[in-house]
Amino acid sequence: MEVQGRVFVVTGGGNGIGREVVLALLNQGGRVAAVDLREDALAETARLAGATDRLTLHTVDVSDQAAVSALVGEVVAAHGHVDGLINVAGIIQKFVKVADLTHAEIEKVMSVNFWGVVNMTTAFLPQLQARPAASLVNVSSMGALAPVPGQAAYGASKAAVKLFTEALYAELRGTSVAVTVVFPGGVATGIAENSGSAIPGAGADTSAMESSLTKPTDAAAKIVDAVRTGPYRVCIGSDAGMLDRLWRLAPRRATELVAKKMAQLLA
Repeated sequence: MEVQGRVFVVTGGGNGIGREVVLALLNQGGRVAAVDLREDALAETARLAGATDRLTLHTVDVSDQAAVSALVGEVVAAHGHVDGLINVAGIIQKFVKVADLTHAEIEKVMSVNFWGVVNMTTAFLPQLQARPAASLVNVSSMGALAPVPGQAAYGASKAAVKLFTEALYAELRGTSVAVTVVFPGGVATGIAENSGSAIPGAGADTSAMESSLTKPTDAAAKIVDAVRTGPYRVCIGSDAGMLDRLWRLAPRRATELVAKKMAQLLA
């Protein structure tokens, strides 16, 4: 599906990958309803986009089912219809073991990462199915491919997104809706700070670490390309690709390798 002239809803549009997806779609002639919990973050996205009537801003908590249901009417009133939904919004947990997480902290991660995707998908799916060609892209995570100690709740939420999206793909085969699940590896965004979960041991000089991460613009370009081509799955970054292959070949080895790399953060 081409981007030019199409209407897209993008969650997490106020920062990181979501913001870059919004800007990339606009640059390619699309119309975008950007959704985020923070009004100030959406305002900054709008500033970066420049003067355009093809962008609307919607301050919505995606974990709030009633608010998401109301959002459908707002978007249709502004744009007439919806051709694509890209669920990017997500948060991580504190870098601690499961035994050190409260039930409320686990529930919050699941509410945003999994139920947010469910709420948006079920609300907008009738709109997508009514179009001659449509795209549904859900962003999972490398953390859904293999367990990451210290991010168990986050990984579980993203694994749920993975299987939910794969089931949607199976259910929507042969229809006008192309369904894609995306697995980003490490991307240089502010997700830790936005989630209130600073990375342990991360000092002022993070340049070395950031140099190994995928740029948000590059991640967004992969996602927008998936909108055009409709693949079953997309891995973003060499780290995600490597872990995907290793997990298929030797799941226990992959688990132990990740555990060793995370041991210092959980010390």
